[in-house]
Amino acid sequence: MSEPRKSTRTRLIEAALELFAANGVTETTTKAVAELAGVNEVTLFRHFGSKHGLLLAAIEDAVSFTDLGKTLVAPAISQESTFEALKAYSRETLEALDRVPELVRSVIGDAGQYPVEIRLAVGRGLSQANCYVAERLSEMLANNGSQSRLSAEKLASLLNGLLFGYFAIGLTSERHPLWEAREDFLENLVELFGSGAILANANASAIERELATPTKEIATPPAALKTSSVADLPRNLVHSILERAKKLGRQEYALAYVLFAAGLSAAEVVNLERSHSLSEPHQHILQINYGAVRQVLLSQWIMGKRYGSPSNNPLTQWLKSRKDDRPALFLNPEGKPLSEKELQTLWGVLTEGLLTLQGKPPAIEQARQTWCVEMASKGIELEDLSLLSGLEIEELRSFAQRAKEKAILERASQLDRSSN
Repeated sequence: MSEPRKSTRTRLIEAALELFAANGVTETTTKAVAELAGVNEVTLFRHFGSKHGLLLAAIEDAVSFTDLGKTLVAPAISQESTFEALKAYSRETLEALDRVPELVRSVIGDAGQYPVEIRLAVGRGLSQANCYVAERLSEMLANNGSQSRLSAEKLASLLNGLLFGYFAIGLTSERHPLWEAREDFLENLVELFGSGAILANANASAIERELATPTKEIATPPAALKTSSVADLPRNLVHSILERAKKLGRQEYALAYVLFAAGLSAAEVVNLERSHSLSEPHQHILQINYGAVRQVLLSQWIMGKRYGSPSNNPLTQWLKSRKDDRPALFLNPEGKPLSEKELQTLWGVLTEGLLTLQGKPPAIEQARQTWCVEMASKGIELEDLSLLSGLEIEELRSFAQRAKEKAILERASQLDRSSN
């Protein structure tokens, strides 16, 4: 039996991907895509509106990012040595990029011309591939008896960042000025990870053991050192920030609310879209697609005070007041997606003149720390908190310790009051 004919949409997307890879996005015309797909150009515009619409559909519909991660990791995990596996993965990644240089050059060079929806879609796709690579790297390390000082996600992000950076330098310069050859770069890359990020097992080669031998201070940092990194904010300071935000405006109030009610990083906040807010009668959920992909429940109670309900809170009020159709959840005065720098500036306005218990201005990162401590105080297990926060369990232990300290202080205060 003959295979069923592919839909017009599918043929157009496949034709676009083929031409984008061969010629780059800029040099590919809608007419060429339509001809390769066997349809007229009007049909293309009817389906996608423009070339940018076609590019967005190609990015969102294609499984190429996930497939890329699977294809690249497959030959690596079969290696006996962790460092051989890292080198194999790195080589496969660069060779895969070699097959689509015009597409990579176009994405880098023309990114400023793309609508924000396309840039976000590329980011989500790369994040999905990175998550798959992180999962496989974690399995590979466990199978080879190795450990990493970094989480698997951070290890994959750092490795992929270095590989893409190396390839980008090669695309934008006639000759590679930093390494004599690709093998030289790969050798140095593996040595870097071997000496700093990965601890080999006792059965590794002599070189790997020498590179991976940790000192006691690095392998088992003192509990006091880990706990000192937690700087959650006191209740009165949190409510003061939220009150200021409420007076500034609905978006400012919604931003502050999300920071303290969902425990997100600044990067995760600015990458939120309206479609990521899922408000129901009994719960309000945020879909996080940047970084650690997950769902987070927006807390209605923050540090002992209630801020609305799942269907009526600072975020839902902000969304109901919007008259535009832009996808970004938070906007700057020009109507464009809010940037991290702009969010940091707004945070400075919200916290101006306020000081922490350490006598310093509150940092935006402390909102996330405060949320983590509060969740741990409410009895959420570290494994569950890891799923909600996107942080590794080891990173969360210090927050659990801080929650325990606060609980002890509260019990001591209750005993003191009862004695009186």
